[in-house]
Amino acid sequence: MWMHVAKVHPKGGEMVGAIRNATFLAKPSVPQVPNYRLSMTIPDWLQAIQNYMKTLQYNHTGTQFFEIRKMRPLSGLMETAKEMTRESLPIKCLEAVILGIYLTNGQPSIERFPISFKTYFSGNYFHHVVLGIYCSGRYGSLGMSRRAELMDKPLTFRTLSDLIFDFEDSYKKYLHTVKKVKIGLYVPHEPHSFQPIEWKQLVLNVSKMLRADIRKELEKYARDMRMKILKPASAHSPTQVRSRGKSLSPRRRQASPPRRLGRRDKSSQPPPLQQTRIQDSLVPRGVSGEKQLLSFYPWPSPSSLFSRPALPEKKVADLSTLNEVGYQIRI
Repeated sequence: MWMHVAKVHPKGGEMVGAIRNATFLAKPSVPQVPNYRLSMTIPDWLQAIQNYMKTLQYNHTGTQFFEIRKMRPLSGLMETAKEMTRESLPIKCLEAVILGIYLTNGQPSIERFPISFKTYFSGNYFHHVVLGIYCSGRYGSLGMSRRAELMDKPLTFRTLSDLIFDFEDSYKKYLHTVKKVKIGLYVPHEPHSFQPIEWKQLVLNVSKMLRADIRKELEKYARDMRMKILKPASAHSPTQVRSRGKSLSPRRRQASPPRRLGRRDKSSQPPPLQQTRIQDSLVPRGVSGEKQLLSFYPWPSPSSLFSRPALPEKKVADLSTLNEVGYQIRI
């Protein structure tokens, strides 16, 4: 961060050195990263993570200190989260989601997924994102916001729709109208994964839907997430409809055994060839004087398909046209 300031500030490194070496300025406090203990319950562990985020404070400066690219692989985002713990600077909602994923890694019983909101107030649109949590049949959230009601939620909601409706009611307190809700997929617990986070697998235009329809869509999506049958939209796979009792995996065609080239297939053999004898007067005779039979084949005989082509016979030069040296004289 200081290197960036030294590049963009007119005085550069001189100004940075004057601030960092000033004796009258107190050193900024660096909060300790929470460590999970076996004696802690999952709600206590989530509360410790949220308290750590609150210690970092919300960034009200209007400048985001850490670059977060949503399509970046998960491994790169985890490196950014490590940088957040080292610098201990104020964060915003998107940075809090990445930090929450980093701190909850290694807990397979905790499923994490992003929840995004698009709201409307006083002629302007606002965007917000939190980290949804699912554990032991209950839903909650982690995050940061200017408002206490729009960030963390306790792990007490029985359904995903109850959690979303609670956020919607909290927005109404501040006269915000929720326009859209976007929900992503579960984030894997592998910190070295090159898979990006799926941020908007389900998009609901809640301003034009009834609560009963919203609840129906959310519960269906939550059930599919728990069954882990949803695939990321970034895979560009065709949309499949899952029917009850049937698998989504494509069926494999039964491969036919390799056919031997030298073996004849009885089903593909032509009918027995019939030879028609012609009268002796019409039958041409060969060089040796024997009779030839004319056969009518509707298609080439099987034996001719596997026989080698006959080599053309070389004509022997007439000895009478050769001179003494052996060269042929053309007449």
